[in-house]
Amino acid sequence: MSNLPSEPEFEQAYKELAYTLENSTLFEQHPEYRTALKVVSIPERVIQFRVTWEDDAGNLQVNRGYRVQFNSALGPYKGGLRLHPSVNLSILKFLGFEQIFKNALTGLMMGGGKGGADFDPKGKSDAEIRRFCVAFMRELSRHIGADTDVPAGDIGVGGREIGYMFGTYRRDRNRFEGVLTGKGTHWGGSLIRPEATGYGLVYYVTHMLEIAGAGSWEGKRVAISGSGNVAQYAALKCIELGATVVSLSDSKGALVAVDDGFVTVEDIEAIMDLKLKRKSLAEYTPKGNLKYIEGARPWVHVGHVDVALPCATQNEVSKEEAEVLVANGCRFIAEGSNMGCTLEAIEVFENERRTKKGDAIWYAPGKAANCGGVAVSGLEMAQNSQRLSWTKEEVDQKLKDIMKNAFYNGLETAKKYVPMEEGELPSLVAGSNIAGFVKVAQAMYEHGDWW
Repeated sequence: MSNLPSEPEFEQAYKELAYTLENSTLFEQHPEYRTALKVVSIPERVIQFRVTWEDDAGNLQVNRGYRVQFNSALGPYKGGLRLHPSVNLSILKFLGFEQIFKNALTGLMMGGGKGGADFDPKGKSDAEIRRFCVAFMRELSRHIGADTDVPAGDIGVGGREIGYMFGTYRRDRNRFEGVLTGKGTHWGGSLIRPEATGYGLVYYVTHMLEIAGAGSWEGKRVAISGSGNVAQYAALKCIELGATVVSLSDSKGALVAVDDGFVTVEDIEAIMDLKLKRKSLAEYTPKGNLKYIEGARPWVHVGHVDVALPCATQNEVSKEEAEVLVANGCRFIAEGSNMGCTLEAIEVFENERRTKKGDAIWYAPGKAANCGGVAVSGLEMAQNSQRLSWTKEEVDQKLKDIMKNAFYNGLETAKKYVPMEEGELPSLVAGSNIAGFVKVAQAMYEHGDWW
C-alpha cells in the first residue's frame, strides 16, 4: 500500500480488512492467504474516460467517467454507478473493494466493481441528465455486458438514469440483455429491488436482536441517517415491525424527534416525494414533533436509542459520535451505507462488545448488513437470464434467506478464526471480512490468479 498515491478512502477500506485478518488466526492457519491479500487489493482493470455532453444553453461540458473492474473470481463484475461531484478514483476503488466481499457474502455468482462520474445531477434539467447519461453510456458500453460487467444504480443514479443508460446500450450495441440492474419492472427489472437494501438491513439486524437475546423490533427506538432509498425503506420496514424511528438526515442537516415524537409513514412518503424533486430535508415541514437541525448528523441529538442504522454515506459516524451512542444506551449498530463508521468508531463499538458481556454493543459492517441491495440485483440477473419475472413474495423470501445466510456465515466464521472469551458475542466485522475474503481468495487460487 505504501507505493500507492494518496487514496484515503481506499486505504481505509484496505486497512479495515487487513486489520481484521491480521488480528484473527486466519494467517496462522493459512499463511498462504497473505499472498492472496496482496493480489486481491489491486484491481484487475481500471477504466477512465472523458464524457462530453451539451447543456441546455448549447455549451459543451466535460466530466470524468470511471469503471473500476476490481475482481471477477466469483462472476461478472457487479457494482453501482455513482453520479456525484465527489466521485474520484479513491472513492470508487474503496467502493469496488468493499463490493468484492459484499457480493461474496450474498452467495451469488458476482464479482466486484464500481463506477460513475464527477457529474452533479442537482440543478440539471431532465434533458441535461438524459444527454449526460447517453454520452456516459456510449463510452462505458464497450467495457460491459451481461456476462462481463453488470452495473447498477447508486447515488445520483435511479430508475430514470438506468432507463436512459439501458436504452443507449440497447441501441448502440443492438443487444437486449441484463447489462444493468435496477431496471423498470416491465422491461426486465425485479420486484423488491428499490426496497432491497433497506429491507435487507432490517432483516439482518433481526438476527442480531435474536442471537443477543434482545427480542424483536417491537418497541425499539431506531436512529437512522440518510433520507434516500436505503433510509426510506429501512425506516418503513422498522415501523412495520413495531419499532419507533426517531431520525432521518441528508447532507444539509438532520430531522430528529423531540418530546416523544417519531417519524411516521406519512413523513417518509412526503420525504420520498421531496427527494424525487431533488430537494433537501430543510424544505420539509413535519406535522408532528420533529425538529430540523441544520448542518447536523442525528447521532448526538437522538437521546436514547436501541438501534442505530447509518444509511447516508461513508464515515458518517465518528469516534465521538460512537461514544455518545454507546453512552445513550445504543446496543446495535448496522451500516446501511458503505463504510459508514470510521475506523475509530468501529474500535469504540468493538471494545464495548469485548468488555460488556451481558449488554454488549454489537456492530455489523456494511459489506454484510447492506448486501441485500446487490443480492436482489443478482436475483434480477438470474431472472433476466431465464427471461422470467418472480413474484414480490418469491423475491422477498429469497432476500430474507440471503440475509440470514450472510449473518450466520459471519457469525460462524468469527467463532472459527477470532479468539473470544466466554459470554462474548462474536465479532461480525471480523467474521464477515474473513468469510468474504476466504471465498474470493480460494476461487482466485483455483483460477491461478495467485500461487
